[in-house]
Amino acid sequence: MKKENKQRCQWCVNGGQIYLDYHDDEWGVPVYDDSHFFEHIILEGAQAGLSWLTILKRRENYRKAFDNFDVKIVAEYDEKKIEELVQDAGIIRNRLKIKSAVKNAKVFIEIQKEFGSFDKYFWGFTDGKIIDNQIKTIREIQATSDLSDKISADLKKRGMSFMGSTIVYAMMQSVGMVNDHEISCFRHDNLDKPVREK
Repeated sequence: MKKENKQRCQWCVNGGQIYLDYHDDEWGVPVYDDSHFFEHIILEGAQAGLSWLTILKRRENYRKAFDNFDVKIVAEYDEKKIEELVQDAGIIRNRLKIKSAVKNAKVFIEIQKEFGSFDKYFWGFTDGKIIDNQIKTIREIQATSDLSDKISADLKKRGMSFMGSTIVYAMMQSVGMVNDHEISCFRHDNLDKPVREK
């Protein structure tokens, strides 16, 4: 169903319905669920060098290919499974990215063990606060920040790959750590901000 005509961020208006839906329903909504975080790590890593639209169009294929983004299952993928994924035309068939997803799953689990959840680890970088950049036009949206540099460096130190600063910043936007909706966008002031469960 077509979304009604509302003022939206410039980046989503020419990407078709899939972009409008993602912008309206997900982008910038704070995430506190580890399975959702892991999905973003796989998808953002797959995006490296490609457009987000390319990945969104394959999202359901990724869900099927990567066992509904179950981190424990993905962490156990062996070479046979990796080869199967390399042959899967429904996803980006980049061996390095696929192997990275498996390695990142193992690191993700280690972070969960250390911090209690990946959610606590990630939001710990802002003490649970959302950064509102008060974006006026698309030209003001940055690709990286000092904080994405810091998070990227920490993730790489822990063993993750395809987690450069640009990818991390995109994830910060996606999971709501950063509100980069333009201030004129109907979503800027009414993002659902769920209260973290204690």
